[in-house]
Amino acid sequence: MVQKEGIALVVSGPSGVGKDSVINALRERYNDIRHSVSVTTRAPRESEIDGVHYYFRAKAEFEAMIAEGEILEHDIYCNEYYGTPRSPLERMRREGINVLLDLTVKGALSLKESYPDAVLVFLIPPSEAALRERLLNRATESQEIIQTRLTESWEEMNSAFEFDYLVVNDDLLQAVRDIEAIYWAEKHRASRLFIDGMQ
Repeated sequence: MVQKEGIALVVSGPSGVGKDSVINALRERYNDIRHSVSVTTRAPRESEIDGVHYYFRAKAEFEAMIAEGEILEHDIYCNEYYGTPRSPLERMRREGINVLLDLTVKGALSLKESYPDAVLVFLIPPSEAALRERLLNRATESQEIIQTRLTESWEEMNSAFEFDYLVVNDDLLQAVRDIEAIYWAEKHRASRLFIDGMQ
């Protein structure tokens, strides 16, 4: 059996829910899935590398990419742009490469409009207190930004049931296992496959 095209597996959820940890764990476990590197206008965190974690761009450059149709979907979160570059995603999917995307909630829903077969996973924190603690433990942002992220995070929870799957990230290993199960099931979905030699 052969996949018709690569799967777009989207992991989303509120800020601080642990998307980066989950995505990094998935990338370490699977050779057959590539991470889609997003473009953002926010400043890089100390450990982040341009072209690896994000493509860091000035707002004017990002807006030019939108105008040229190079951004497939984009969102503004905490006054910064985030978006998915069109060409790499389309090329990988055409080549049968499965792609893992880390998107904002709005960005994930926007991508689903262009790719109805994209698989959307919404990560949920175990509680509001746990989410607050995770954001505070980051120690990379001011109290004002943390409060803004908390407010926006709970507003985003209203979109959870527009996603295909919900996964509680209370225990990293269990959350990764849950997404692995989703990924393996989607790889074997009949509508995604054809049997070589059969029409």
